[in-house]
Amino acid sequence: MIAKVKNKAIFNSRVFSINYVTYPTNHSVMTHSDPVQSGRYYKLNFVLVAPKAGGVFTCSHCIINLLNRVYLFRPDKYEHSVSKIESGKRVLLSFALNI
Repeated sequence: MIAKVKNKAIFNSRVFSINYVTYPTNHSVMTHSDPVQSGRYYKLNFVLVAPKAGGVFTCSHCIINLLNRVYLFRPDKYEHSVSKIESGKRVLLSFALNI
């Protein structure tokens, strides 16, 4: 059985949210986009803990990618994914803004 993603909401409003997310070993995120009802959707993700192997984030267009640890992107416009985490875990601090 695959372990579940732990998503802790730190702050949540209609426009802005902050989440602390832990992805366990063997988890992956298939290629997708995140449609929104209206406006522009931005995500700023900080990788606090990188997996020992795997767990590589891929986005068809990142606004910012700093050292594969800080990503600013438009999840509503561009497809993104995370490869299978082979060893360790992936921990993110994620800020989402829908304007």
